[in-house]
Amino acid sequence: MPKLIENNIIEAFQKRSSFNRDELYEFYLNYEPNLKESTFSWRIYDLKKKDIIKTIGRGLYVISYKPKYKPVLSNNALKIARKISERFEEINYAIWEIPWLNEFSQHQTFNQMIVVEVEKEFEESVYYFLKDSLKMNFFLNPDEKQIKFYISEINNAVVVKRLVTRAPISKIKENKTTIPIATLEKIVVDLFADENLFHAYQGSELIYILERILNHYSINLTKMFSYAKRRKKEQEIKQFISIHIPNFLEDIQYD
Repeated sequence: MPKLIENNIIEAFQKRSSFNRDELYEFYLNYEPNLKESTFSWRIYDLKKKDIIKTIGRGLYVISYKPKYKPVLSNNALKIARKISERFEEINYAIWEIPWLNEFSQHQTFNQMIVVEVEKEFEESVYYFLKDSLKMNFFLNPDEKQIKFYISEINNAVVVKRLVTRAPISKIKENKTTIPIATLEKIVVDLFADENLFHAYQGSELIYILERILNHYSINLTKMFSYAKRRKKEQEIKQFISIHIPNFLEDIQYD
């Protein structure tokens, strides 16, 4: 029942600019007719702790809940993931696709690039296996020249590169295959850290992407900055955010 009530609260109030304590109490009475004031105070505390509501004034609230990001993998990405799972069962890897950024970017792209990141010392093995198994344009740890003269000239490149340790990754299941994918926290940091590879998403476009991500999805700031620190981009990202998106740090969820 508590989960049902929480979902109904989100549905009932998420389009409201604000709602007050009395309105929330009346809502709860539909499910708990004998709800005491002291118990109701704990209900509010629990909603805040779960980041479902936040206070914007005395006895005044807004819905702060945002869904977790669940991207859709293309057929080519699924083929790659299945091949890796068949041959390399124990290695750590993650996959994500440039088209995912179209949801957030101002300028839409037809670029179908797929990024496959593999734990250290397995990049070459995975690269040559995929290259021999699938008819796609694979590139291993491309340098600036390769990016400029080759990858930028085609729209379906597959970049195989090293996976940074403890990178934020989630998993989705497609049929019988469990596929590790990059989280939004990881993607944001990678856009900063790999400027050459993601040159089309710098400057004002990067600001726009961050704002859209913030408005639509729940972001774990702790995980993002922890990963940014390992990529030596923590201070740069914090400075970028404080200058271009000053409300970012207030709104993102700390977990």
